Amino acid sequence: MADPKPALVLHLAAGGEPLLFPLTADEAPSVEEKIPDLLSRSGVHSVRTRDGNTVSVNFAHVAAAYVDDLSRKGKFGLSV
Repeated sequence: MADPKPALVLHLAAGGEPLLFPLTADEAPSVEEKIPDLLSRSGVHSVRTRDGNTVSVNFAHVAAAYVDDLSRKGKFGLSV
């Protein structure tokens, strides 16, 4: 089984391809926990990526956000 590769996935309200920001396994749960509040309040939040960079996201421009595991084969995004 592949090691989990969590990523913050952002679908912008303006459309286009989703933005992917790889996260560390330690960072992913805290980011995922904050998403509902950030989306409802249109807050700005900084996220530390797996490669050590910091990305600030203005959630006022985000239509959907979630944390996904990029190591899953054949599936990506929300599944029903």
